[in-house]
Amino acid sequence: MVGKKPEDEDKQERKEEAKVEEEAEEKIGISKNELEKLRKDLEVKKAEAAEYLDHLKRLKAEFENYKKRLLREQTQFLELAAQDLISKLLPIVDNFELALIAAENSKDFDKLVKGIEMVYGELKDMLHHEGLKVIEAIGKEFDPQVHEAVMKVHSDEYADNTVVDVLRQGYTFKGRVIRPAMVKVAKK
Repeated sequence: MVGKKPEDEDKQERKEEAKVEEEAEEKIGISKNELEKLRKDLEVKKAEAAEYLDHLKRLKAEFENYKKRLLREQTQFLELAAQDLISKLLPIVDNFELALIAAENSKDFDKLVKGIEMVYGELKDMLHHEGLKVIEAIGKEFDPQVHEAVMKVHSDEYADNTVVDVLRQGYTFKGRVIRPAMVKVAKK
């Protein structure tokens, strides 16, 4: 009988533990199996969250690298574009130098003017070919998008609010105004 007493105590402890678990289940409202399932679900969700965080960190690093690469490529593109324009301007600079040398040697003012006019025409043609256009202004209605009025003058020849004179040429580059024309505008 002495050996059976500990078994009775074990049974009693198990009964008490079961009773405590039942009371806890009643208070919490979930069973031990449900609690274990929730713990497993929590571990799965933690693993998923860690995986998503790792993926997000990789995407962020890739995006930062993309931005740096894009900036580097844009800088290279602008440098190449500037180099191309400079290459096209060099022959014009050469022609100006030749005109100046010829003017020193001959001292003929008319030839100098003619040489400068030729080089100026060459420069205008090259810039036009690149997309630079003069803003037509005289006789046009004043447009603040492309004209900068610096004076209003009385005119019988032009209608009110019409450009009568250009003080400084305005230009567009590939359709975008880069400098408005400085103009005089008619008023009645």
